Parts: sequence; C-alpha cells; structure tokens
Amino acid sequence: MKRTLCLLLSSILLTVASLSRPLLVGSSYVLSDRLTVSCDLRRESKDAPDDTSARRPRLRDLGLEVGIFHTGKLNAITDVAGVRVGHVTLVVADSIRTGVTAVLPHDGNLFQEKVPAAIVVGNGFGKLVGSTQVEELGQIETPVLLTNTLSVWDVADGVVDYMLGLPGNENVRSINPIVGETNDGGLNDIRGRHVTRLHAAEAIRNAKSGAVAEGCVGAGTGTVCFGWKGGIGTSSRVLPSSLGGFTVGVIVQTNYGGVLDIAGVPIGKELGRFSYRNEVKNPGDGSCMIVVATDAPLNSGQLKRLARRATLALGRTGSSMSHGSGDYVIAFSTARDVRIHPDDQRIQLIPRLREDDLSPLFQAVIESTEEAVYNSLLKATTTKGYHGTEVETLPVEKVREILRKYGRVK
Repeated sequence: MKRTLCLLLSSILLTVASLSRPLLVGSSYVLSDRLTVSCDLRRESKDAPDDTSARRPRLRDLGLEVGIFHTGKLNAITDVAGVRVGHVTLVVADSIRTGVTAVLPHDGNLFQEKVPAAIVVGNGFGKLVGSTQVEELGQIETPVLLTNTLSVWDVADGVVDYMLGLPGNENVRSINPIVGETNDGGLNDIRGRHVTRLHAAEAIRNAKSGAVAEGCVGAGTGTVCFGWKGGIGTSSRVLPSSLGGFTVGVIVQTNYGGVLDIAGVPIGKELGRFSYRNEVKNPGDGSCMIVVATDAPLNSGQLKRLARRATLALGRTGSSMSHGSGDYVIAFSTARDVRIHPDDQRIQLIPRLREDDLSPLFQAVIESTEEAVYNSLLKATTTKGYHGTEVETLPVEKVREILRKYGRVK
C-alpha cells in the first residue's frame, strides 16, 4: 500500500512540477508544513541508477598512475585535514536525476573563520554565484556547493539559511554563498528545479571527512562527460617533506566533451566516441566545476595561480573548454595561520609560502585534477533518465585493453 501511494504521489507531483514545484527532502515528499510522506524511490524504477559504483574501479585499480607525487591515504580531497564533503542525490521515478554536493574547508563557523580563496574562469559560459566577492576580497565565508544549472539560486538560499542559523551569526546581515553548476538537462528534468534550499542545507549537514562517494552521486547524478556518464571524482597529492609536505586535494563535477585521453592514451578515438567525429556537429560543449583544497599557507593571489594550473589538467583529459562550456576552479587554503577572523588586529601579519616554493603545488594540482576526472568517469554507472535518455558508462574492460595496447598497463 505504501509503495503504491508513493508511486502515485510521485506521478502526480512530477506531472504538476511546471506549475507547482514539489519540495523533496532527501527521499520524502513534503506536502505541507505538517504532512510528510516518506518515499524512498531509488529502486522503484528499473531504469534508475543502481549502486554498482562500488564494484567499479578507480584509476589506480587499473594499475595506472598519473604523475610523480604520491596520493594521500584516501586519494581524495578529504586528505586535506579538516575538509569535509556531503552529497544529496535525487533519483526519483523516470525523470529526476540530479543532486547537490557540499565542500566544507573546515568544521568551524566559516563566517567567523573565513579562509583565503580564489576563483579562476577557464571558460565563463556558466553560473557561479558569489564569484565577484571572492575576486574582490580573496576569501570565502561559506561552504562551496555544486548543483545543476537551474538550481543554483535555490541552493544559494539554502546556504544562506544554514549560515544564518549558526551560533555566533545572530547579527550577520550579509552572506556570500558560493554555488557552482553544470547542466544535467539531458538526463534530468532540469526545468522542474527539484533541488531545493533544504537539500542544500542537508548536504552541508551530511558533510564528513573520510572516503568520498564518486560517480553518480550528488551534483554528478545526471552529468555526462566525453559522451559517457560523468559525475563526481576526487584525488589528492602529498608533497615530500623536502618540498614542504603539503597536501593538495581536488573534487570535480564533470559534464563536458572533447576527445577523451587517459594518461596520454587516446581512449575516445579508439572507442570511436569523440567531438566532431565524422563531421557531425558536436562541439563538445559542457562544463566542469573544480574545487581545490590545500593545507599550504597561501594567500588569495597564490591560490589564483594554483587554481589556474588545474585547468591544464582539463586539456590533458581531452577538453578544449569549448564555447558552451562553463569551466571554473575554486581554490582555498585550510591553514589555520591564514584564516581571517572578525577580531583580527588592524595590522595583520599573515604568513604565506614563498613564491619560489609554489611550483611543486602546481604540479600536484594538475595531477590531482586529471586523476579526479578519470575517477568520475570510471566510478559512474549507466543511467537512464528524462524522456528515456540513456547514457552508458565508460566500458572498463575495453579501456583496459586499450591501455594494454599502448603499453600503459600489464
């Protein structure tokens, strides 16, 4: 009976979405302030993505390594101490394939303990809420959230709600939320704007340290990359002690096109799936959001230099950052000594790394970003969504064969 009721409610709410947007909270429908019907519909449709991601490999499980530096323990952005990640994934009926992902620089009150930050635009065909204040002040004061194109404003509302509700922020009258996006309208009923402010706050509250879920989760639930299913991916690098011992971590939301290369191997060409193939008009449009964290004591100018190098990794994977692509990098430092507090002295003496010591971090962020992209593809699963659109997963065994052919793995 409950299952029948849930499916009936799902059908009704999706039908009237264009007139009255349903408010989804996790896996519940909020019909009014006092009536909530809990409906976990992740398995109600045989076409909904399943949980086979856990059985799919990451890049290093294929025996392939990118770059020269070692990864952190988890090979994730959470290897940077204090960083936490949270997802809310919306997979409902046959049409909703979307979500939201939150990245928190530390577990304190970010408005009272701001962190230095910078934003770099590779190609600006996108929406990145809050970028101008980061550009002006070189700091962020909220978690960084990622979602779909038409939900950035609702998610921004959720970030503001969350921040205003924190103890110590009772007298705060201005909040600058940071929300980025990619367009998942191929697999998701994007016009329904199903991600709400409550989902944003839930993603922040869900954020945790430790292993990070990848593939079709959170903001990566409905994304497409190089013609295959994209999603969320992450990776990290730890510099040797002789180079400072700092950690760089990256998380990506991949939703772009081009000609896929994996560690220099032309996977897209070999599999016959790439932009401009057979003169078909396919410009490889799409977007990629990149969030970079480091524990190195960097100021905003140095973080901008670091963020700029992350875009080099997109080129390594086969992206040309085409006309219709929104490619953004948000970088921040978690070092305690560089945080900005309301009660700081008028004359501030804030430490920072020597410019001459930045180059190893540049190498580390390129390696981390490149591997994070590959992980997003490898961990994603075949997804069927809006109007019956189906996007296949990157075929792992065929990729293995091609890597062997080019002598990259045994």
